[in-house]
Amino acid sequence: MSFSQDVKNEILRRKVPRACCAGAAAYAVACFGKYFDDRGVVLQTESEGTANFAAKMYRRCGIEGSVLRKERPAGPIFEFNVKQPDQVAKMLAQFGHTGREPALKIRPDCFKCQSCVSFFISTAFLCCGTATDPEKEYNIEFLSTRYQLSQQLEAILAEHEFNPHRTLRKGANVVYIKSSDHIEDLLTFMGAGNAAMRIMEQRMYNDMRNKTNRLSNCETANLGKSVQAAVQVQMAIRTLEEADALKALPQALQLTAKLRMQYPDLPLARLAEKFDPPVSKAGLSHRLKRIQEAAQRVSQNAASLK
Repeated sequence: MSFSQDVKNEILRRKVPRACCAGAAAYAVACFGKYFDDRGVVLQTESEGTANFAAKMYRRCGIEGSVLRKERPAGPIFEFNVKQPDQVAKMLAQFGHTGREPALKIRPDCFKCQSCVSFFISTAFLCCGTATDPEKEYNIEFLSTRYQLSQQLEAILAEHEFNPHRTLRKGANVVYIKSSDHIEDLLTFMGAGNAAMRIMEQRMYNDMRNKTNRLSNCETANLGKSVQAAVQVQMAIRTLEEADALKALPQALQLTAKLRMQYPDLPLARLAEKFDPPVSKAGLSHRLKRIQEAAQRVSQNAASLK
């Protein structure tokens, strides 16, 4: 089962306590279904649960509708509709529409309490929403063919600080949210708290993985620099040995060169512990730098004699 379906199933299990909230949910079915006008209302969905939920909300408003199952090669589709003239009249009166509006607009007076907005948005998601699996990306979308409805839905989501955006995709108006924080808040607002928790857990996992990768990359880069520095020191020591110049160095630098060649892979901190008595990492680094400078002078003198 997809993450999107998990969200919808969680919304469907949510109790609708007030009659006004049931009316708001029924209104969302009208706004985001296939059509809503003086012929009635039709919602087509692949979810039998969504179709039955729509019928239940309309019954609570005193409006009777039908749920039909229609077979098709890709799988059954479920249709909720209200088409009986007397029931259509009740519905239009309930929502304050004539059914002949040139452009359908959301009527704010259909929301009697703050919870009404929550049930309206959650039912809109049941009708036309999708949620991407958080393991792939963070994204929630509402799709509608009606421009003004999408514009108003975006405004409602923005009013509740969910940071929505809107675009046009293949002739459909898409209202979407990309931020994981805002998706968590919206899922909680719609009554899908478990789905919100899954987003939060995935975000924490991604943050930890990214932090681990950054640390690993940093350690790898530092290791590369250490290896490069060790190789350069060993090349300098060989240059001094080949020129028989190593013996001319102070005793401390001769010992340093000997231990470096004896333990070529040890990092500076570990190599510094091999001295008796141990030296500091900074002191050892200074000695190795002097060895490289001496090798550079030997190379320059050899080049001038050619």
